[in-house]
Amino acid sequence: MLSVGSEPVMPTALKILIAGGFGAGKTTLVGAVSEVPPLETEERMTTVSLGVDDLSGIEGKVSTTVAMDFGRITIAPELVLYLFGTPGQDRFWFMWDDLATGALAAVVLADTRRLEASFAAIDFFESRDIPFAIGVNCFNGRRDCTSEQVRSALDLDPSTPVVLCDVRNRSSAKELLLAVLEAARDQAAARLPAQGPGA
Repeated sequence: MLSVGSEPVMPTALKILIAGGFGAGKTTLVGAVSEVPPLETEERMTTVSLGVDDLSGIEGKVSTTVAMDFGRITIAPELVLYLFGTPGQDRFWFMWDDLATGALAAVVLADTRRLEASFAAIDFFESRDIPFAIGVNCFNGRRDCTSEQVRSALDLDPSTPVVLCDVRNRSSAKELLLAVLEAARDQAAARLPAQGPGA
């Protein structure tokens, strides 16, 4: 329990998924923003993954998440986010339904070097009506395209936030999390029944 002034505050805990293609930066994002040592299930890649995991564009990748990542960040005294990073490879997608249970919203990380790897995560959240934001991970500060170009390429709804970010940077990653919270709030507000003047 936290306190604001002399008043104790019981923070609201919200579950946010961090998803996206293989090697998009999910583990890095959780590690960059978590205020507790993050739980990571990174394992070294071996020859067993040859021909199974697509390393196109990320040939230097040497480890991968085999279950999930977990971290926590306090956004405000009354609001704590629990972050669950999903595994990115196709062979671990069976875990996504369990990880999505109870999630308020999701971040889908997109790598412009392999943008097509984002479609599965987008389809997953759209089909379950879970609000999400797209985080375009700008590796090494490179911005090869604009947010509108990414929106068009991914055929996103105009209300879906697209944020150019560097997930290694805590403040940049936090801006992305704030964008997804705003998207979840907007979707919830749109679902509220219209209140008539006599309500």
